[in-house]
Amino acid sequence: MFGRLGAPEIILILVVIILLFGAKKLPDMARSLGKSARILKSEAKAMKDEGNNSSSAAQAPTTGEQTQAPRTIQASPGDVTSSRPVTEPTDTTKA
Repeated sequence: MFGRLGAPEIILILVVIILLFGAKKLPDMARSLGKSARILKSEAKAMKDEGNNSSSAAQAPTTGEQTQAPRTIQASPGDVTSSRPVTEPTDTTKA
């Protein structure tokens, strides 16, 4: 439909993107896109591991109840502002 994109077309597209968004916002946009990709990847891996654990737990006989620690979602190593527990704590300040 569009054919193949060559180097001149790609350069033109990049120039238009820089003109539209500005050079200052592009690094921030790339950084937030990278964080989103890391979060998506970690969540997909957690869901896959959880599925494997539940299928193996269904096959193995259970002898007692197991308590699981709350799972924490981390955006990137060392980024403590974006890590949060999966289950949010309840508000105890209400009367």
